[in-house]
Amino acid sequence: MALDAGLVGRSYPPSAVYEVGREKIAEFATALGDPDPVYRDPAAARAAGHPDVIAPPTFAIVLSLGAGNVVVEDPEVGIDYSRVVHGEQRFTHHRPVRAGDRLVATATIDAVRSVAGNDMLTTRVDLATEDGEPVCTTRSMLVARGTA
Repeated sequence: MALDAGLVGRSYPPSAVYEVGREKIAEFATALGDPDPVYRDPAAARAAGHPDVIAPPTFAIVLSLGAGNVVVEDPEVGIDYSRVVHGEQRFTHHRPVRAGDRLVATATIDAVRSVAGNDMLTTRVDLATEDGEPVCTTRSMLVARGTA
């Protein structure tokens, strides 16, 4: 069954606050194999013009993936997750994610379309500080195979 185009624009409540820790940033950078000291050393980060260590650009997935799950779990969306593959992921950074940030994530359905018998669902997750400062916008396209 094809996804309902009327879902486009639906937003979900913001996530709980996630406090970005230096340890989490360092673990993520290590998992990526990225030795850049701005991800681990506050002095190196300050020398590069940042107030504290910053996160690798893809660190935003830590928050956005969970926030985007509210869309997939919404029974009104009706997506069969057993048939889903990840089609695309994009990050638009308004500024780096930094240690000490207290972030919230808000998910919105940006697009729904059917192509060659597959449903494509694009979600946007806006990451902002709890005070409302935009930090990063992520977009993710999921493809539900053979459901349209």
